[in-house]
Amino acid sequence: MKKLILLSLIIFYVSGCVFTKVVTAPMRVTGAVFSVIPVVGNGVDEFIGASADLIDAIPI
Repeated sequence: MKKLILLSLIIFYVSGCVFTKVVTAPMRVTGAVFSVIPVVGNGVDEFIGASADLIDAIPI
C-alpha cells in the first residue's frame, strides 16, 4: 500500500513538462533513426517531430 501511495505522489510530482518530455523523447529518437533512410526518412522524421511537438504543447 505504501508503494502505491508513493507511486501516486511521484506521478503527481512528475506532471507537466517533465512528463511530456519523458513521453516524447523516445519519439524523437525514433524519428532520428528513421531520418537516415534514403528518400522517405526525412518525411517520417518531420512527421514524428511534429507529433512530438503537439504532445509537448499539451498542458498537463
